[in-house]
Amino acid sequence: MVSELGRSENLQQGSRLVATWIIGGVVFGLSALALSLALPQGVWKRKKRPVRVYMDGCFDMMHYGHCNALRQARALGDQLVVGVVSDAEITANKGPPVTPLNERMIMVSAVKWVDEVIPDAPYAITEDFMKKLFDEYNIDYIIHGDDPCILPDGTDAYALAKKAGRYKQIKRTEGVSSTDIVGRMLLCVRERSAADSHNHSSLQRQFSHGHSHKSEDGGSGSGTRVSHFLPTSRRIVQFSNGKGPGPDARIVYIDGAFDLFHAGHVEILRLARGLGDFLLVGIHTDQTVSANRGAHRPIMNLHERSLSVLACRYVDEVIIGAPWEVSKDMITTFNISLVVHGTVAEDNDFQKEKSNPYAVPISMGILKLLESPLDITTSTIIRRIVSNHEAYQKRNEKKTESERRYYEDKIYVSDD
Repeated sequence: MVSELGRSENLQQGSRLVATWIIGGVVFGLSALALSLALPQGVWKRKKRPVRVYMDGCFDMMHYGHCNALRQARALGDQLVVGVVSDAEITANKGPPVTPLNERMIMVSAVKWVDEVIPDAPYAITEDFMKKLFDEYNIDYIIHGDDPCILPDGTDAYALAKKAGRYKQIKRTEGVSSTDIVGRMLLCVRERSAADSHNHSSLQRQFSHGHSHKSEDGGSGSGTRVSHFLPTSRRIVQFSNGKGPGPDARIVYIDGAFDLFHAGHVEILRLARGLGDFLLVGIHTDQTVSANRGAHRPIMNLHERSLSVLACRYVDEVIIGAPWEVSKDMITTFNISLVVHGTVAEDNDFQKEKSNPYAVPISMGILKLLESPLDITTSTIIRRIVSNHEAYQKRNEKKTESERRYYEDKIYVSDD
C-alpha cells in the first residue's frame, strides 16, 4: 500500500515537472518571438550582402548602346559600380577622347541603372586594381561585353578577371558605336575645300565599319544621313520607368532634338526635374530637326535619341516625335504644369520667329527659361571632331584586325 502511494506521488511530481517544462517553454518561445519582432531583423539574422558588379569603359560620346550595356550589367547583380577611364589612359590606348572626363562622369552618373561611379579607372584591369575592386569596393564580378578589348600589346584587357573566375559577359548592342557616330558627324562638313573633302571621305570610310546609312533624300548624297535603327517595343519597355504621374503630380515639360545626347542635356534635365514631380520630355522628329537645324541633322535618328533620353535617371517619360509647337491641347492632354527651356540651345531665337513654338505656354504664363549649367551643344561636339579629325583617324586605325572583323560582321541590333 505504501509503495503504491509512493509511486502515485512520484507520478504526480513527474507530471508537475513536465507541465512546468512545457509552460516554461511556451513562455520562453513567446518572449523570444516578441523580442524578435521588437528588434531589427539583422540582430537575429544576418542580412544577405548585395551582389556588387563592376563595369568599366571610356563612355566617350555616350549613346544608347552604352546605356544598354549598363542595363544588362546591372541585371547581373544588385548594385552596379562603373569605372570611367581617365583621359590619359584613353589617349594612350585609343587616341584622344571627344568628351573630357568631367563630362563623361556626368553622363555615366545620370544613367538610371548606375549606383556608383569610380573616376580615373585604368584602361586595363591590373592585378593591383582588381584587388582594390574586390577588397575596397566589395566587387563580386567584373562585367564586359562580348566585343574584344585588346591592349596595344595584343593581350586581353580582362585576362586577369577571367583567370580569377570573377568575370561575366554581356551581349554588345549592335548597330552603334562611338566611331560610327564620328563617321556620321563628318558628313556635316561637306562644305570644306576639295582637298579636305578627300580626307573626310577617307575618314568616313574608316569610321563607318561597313554600316549602311541611307540618305534621306533617296541617295543623292545631299540630304542628312542617319542610322535606320528601329527599336522593338521590348527595348523601349526595358528603358522605360513604367510609371505614370500621380493624380496631383506637378508635370514639367521640356522638348528638343537631344541629338548626340551630351552632358549639357543631362544637366538641364536635372534642373528641370527639380521643378516638379514628373519630367516629360518631347523628342522632335528627324524631319523637324532637319528643317530647323540643317540638312545634315540629326546625327542620331529619332529612336536612338529617344532611348538615350529614356536612360537618363531624371526623365520619367518621353514623347517620341513631339510636335515643334507646344499647343493648348497638348498641355491639357498631358496635364502640363510648367514648360521649360534652357538658355544654351541651338534654337534660342524662337522668340524672334513669326511662329513662336512656345507662344501658348507664354500666354498661359507657364514658360520658364532655365540657366543652362554647361555651355555645350550638339554643334560643340561636332566642332571637336572636325577640328581634330586627323587625330580621330589615327585613333580608329589603332583597332586590331580582330576588332575590325568583329565590328564588320555585327550590323544588326541585339534585343537582349
